[in-house]
Amino acid sequence: MRKWIVAAFVIAALAGCSTTPTQDAAPVEDRTAGAAAGTGTSGTTTTGTSTAGVSGTATTAAGRNPLKDPASPLSKRSVYFDYDQFVVKDEYRSLVESHAKYLQANRNAKVAVQGNTDERGTREYNIALGQKRADALKKLMLLLGATEAQIETVSFGKEKPRREGHDETSWAENRRDDIVYAGE
Repeated sequence: MRKWIVAAFVIAALAGCSTTPTQDAAPVEDRTAGAAAGTGTSGTTTTGTSTAGVSGTATTAAGRNPLKDPASPLSKRSVYFDYDQFVVKDEYRSLVESHAKYLQANRNAKVAVQGNTDERGTREYNIALGQKRADALKKLMLLLGATEAQIETVSFGKEKPRREGHDETSWAENRRDDIVYAGE
């Protein structure tokens, strides 16, 4: 009997933590001053025409994979957040737009958006915040042309820090979403 009660509690707790898809726009913060921690984007766009290669990976007209070309905005895969926030900052819009356009042009491509947080806060809180960050980025990518089937979200909370440390510089690098393409 006790096992059934515990199982029911776990199911109820998981159901309470689930996210419900909505049609709301992803929160986008308009900030024109100040740079975020980590790398920003320069607003450049790809100039080559995308075509599907033999393996299903898109290539530019020059024959390079734009996902691996350091000159391409698609090589940048992280979006950084302010403390305790899940609003996608305006300074990352061109980066997100580049990835959404790539997904729109390459319908077989799939990504995982991995939400991360800094070490502050409880494990449960950080998992929830990481998920909100990943979902916000997904919503924005959907608005910009990607499809629901192309994007999976997952939260790692504080479990995958990019930089070890207990200071603001380290925390700022750990408050991020990472865009990971399938097969990479």
